[in-house]
Amino acid sequence: MSELPVISVTELVTAMKEVIETALPPCIVEAELSNCKRSSAGHWYLTLKDAGAEIAATMWRSTADRLKFQPQDGMQVLATGSLQVYVARGTCQFIINRMLPQGVGELELAFRQLQQKLAAEGLFDPGRRRSIPAIPNRIALITSPSGAAVRDMIQVITRRWPPADVVIVPVRVQGEGAVNDLVQALSVVHRISGVDVAIVGRGGGSLEDLWSFNTEAVARAIAACRVPVISAVGHETDVSIADLVADQRALTPSEAGELVVPSAEELRELLRQSAERIRTSMLSRVDNFRLRLAALEARSVLQKPENLIGQRRQDCDILGERLQRSMGLMVERQQRNLAAVAASLHALSPLKVLLRGYSLTQLETGDLVQSASQVRPGDILITRLHEGQLRSRVEM
Repeated sequence: MSELPVISVTELVTAMKEVIETALPPCIVEAELSNCKRSSAGHWYLTLKDAGAEIAATMWRSTADRLKFQPQDGMQVLATGSLQVYVARGTCQFIINRMLPQGVGELELAFRQLQQKLAAEGLFDPGRRRSIPAIPNRIALITSPSGAAVRDMIQVITRRWPPADVVIVPVRVQGEGAVNDLVQALSVVHRISGVDVAIVGRGGGSLEDLWSFNTEAVARAIAACRVPVISAVGHETDVSIADLVADQRALTPSEAGELVVPSAEELRELLRQSAERIRTSMLSRVDNFRLRLAALEARSVLQKPENLIGQRRQDCDILGERLQRSMGLMVERQQRNLAAVAASLHALSPLKVLLRGYSLTQLETGDLVQSASQVRPGDILITRLHEGQLRSRVEM
């Protein structure tokens, strides 16, 4: 036992580090990802596993920044790297310096992931898209000044609308710095005097060539741009993230030129047709008014107005006769009512009784004598008969 060397833990782990790191050169590991986490510093910590084993893995930020897609649990990948021993903890981990997804290309996977992310945020919703001005004041072309796309757009725009005012905002459309150029141009294009619409794009190319227009930074710059944006990236079959988030997509740069301005010839024809419709409508209305005026002129009241006056006079005579008849009938009805009332009063009159030999006796005061106790000797009595009256004095 005493013949064995005595070493420290540090020496033991360091020896293991030298053996492992020198014995196994860099390799490609086929594995499934799990426990994927990204630190605040930008490093990725994850686990590589298969059916029989697993090992911790790390991808430093410098490598992660070059990665087009986001590592996710359950993803099958090919990870290129080497083993490394972390002496402080005595653990072994796989340092990844490149990662490729299996079953789908790296760029295709990154495209799908970004598409799902931005769609979930609503950046592709039709409701947020702005309308393109019918006749823009000034058009900004955010593209390479030396590419064929810019020449195609200018040719189509000036052919369709000769007075078009076009300004070129030069940017790199592929390679290093292209994303920064596009983001910067989109963020300041509204400051160019008179610009009210922008076209961003380029001609065709491979997926790698067009990748600047599939980045999250450019997509968010298009969404945040203060003027409406038309995306014209590649050919008809090329669909980019920029196309999905833009206010309008053009299949090609040439089509973008057709979409951004009207055709002067088509507009002239449209104006001609509108003028013809207005003229036809006005002539039709004039003819209609003429027919209505002729119908009014043909009426008898305008041809012989004295007939209307005579008719109104006749109406007045008829109304007068009706009024006279009504008044006569009313007087006769009131006279009959009055006679009936007079007959009733006459039947109830006390003078009617005097005809039968009765008389009425009154004192000089006018009081009617109904009892002998009402008079005294010497009172003067007035007796009313049917014809005349008698005056007498009371003796006893």
